[in-house]
Amino acid sequence: MAEKILLKGNEAIAISAIRNGVDGFFGYPITPQSEVMETLMKEKPWETTGMVVLQAESEVASINMVYGGACCGKKVMTSSSSPGISLMSEGISYIAGAELPCVVVDVMRGGPGLGTIQPSQSDYSQSVKGGGHGDYHCIVIAPASAQDMYDFVDWGFELAFKYRNPVIILADGIIGQLMEKVEIHPVKPRRTDAEILAVAPWATTGKPAGRERNIITSLSLEANTQEAFNRKLLAKYDAIRENEVKFSEYLTEDAEYIFVAFGCSSRICEAATDMLREEGIRAGVLRPITLYPFPEKEIARLASKVKSMMSIELNLGQMVEDVRLAVNGRCPVGFYGRQGGNVYTPEEIADAFRKFNNLK
Repeated sequence: MAEKILLKGNEAIAISAIRNGVDGFFGYPITPQSEVMETLMKEKPWETTGMVVLQAESEVASINMVYGGACCGKKVMTSSSSPGISLMSEGISYIAGAELPCVVVDVMRGGPGLGTIQPSQSDYSQSVKGGGHGDYHCIVIAPASAQDMYDFVDWGFELAFKYRNPVIILADGIIGQLMEKVEIHPVKPRRTDAEILAVAPWATTGKPAGRERNIITSLSLEANTQEAFNRKLLAKYDAIRENEVKFSEYLTEDAEYIFVAFGCSSRICEAATDMLREEGIRAGVLRPITLYPFPEKEIARLASKVKSMMSIELNLGQMVEDVRLAVNGRCPVGFYGRQGGNVYTPEEIADAFRKFNNLK
């Protein structure tokens, strides 16, 4: 039976990892996501489920530990925040190039550089466009609540193993620190070696009789071989774009204006929408849940019937580029954002909306 407890978003990530049979967590502390590892250390899952929890010497070390665990078909993950994810980017590219499943949690803070420990959404482009070198994509999913933080761990591993691809849970600092009621579920046991072989026949778990050795690498020195592999990756990404798009809508059925926002911004936009509706302005909100793949078809559909769209983000304007590509001239597209750890209010968003649409 499920129970409900009060958790921070970061704590929900940790509790979910334990309860969803994760084999290993390798990380390094950085604000505002440090509670993920702190909660794991407090819960001591190595005593109950056998889960390994290790603080590595750096973010570079932690992502390479994830690489090693993923090679064995294990459910392994890490978490960090913006500068730490930058340090992990080479390792994530290697993992994508080796076609390995893992989950990486990014609880975003303001930047660039060391920036601020305050919340931001400025890792959007880094996450959905690759971040590291080469032609690759991570699947990127964006929680908007502590419950999402809990649920997305299991969902993230489901996607990671389905496509043999790294998955990023891209949470802003507000969602990481937000404390809400979370419904948690009974513990799923970690997979046995036989179950790992069933779902990951490619894993480096030893060579049974009658099977060739499994070799995992992201190195290919012959141009035609590398090109063929890149085309294989492209086919996989096309399948992800076709089958895994997820979004939610708020009051869009009769909307004349649409906000596009993810994470905490989508919740603030819902409050702004309610305010505008009270004035007789038919606004609505489209929340992309998968940032890669992006809900471009749904945005294009809505753009054909509304007067304008506005991308609301805690950055200088990153997702708005993808919104404009999806809209493709069907309606005007505006942007409003805050930076440096500042967070907009519903009133601010409503004022920016009225200004963009010449309604005041």
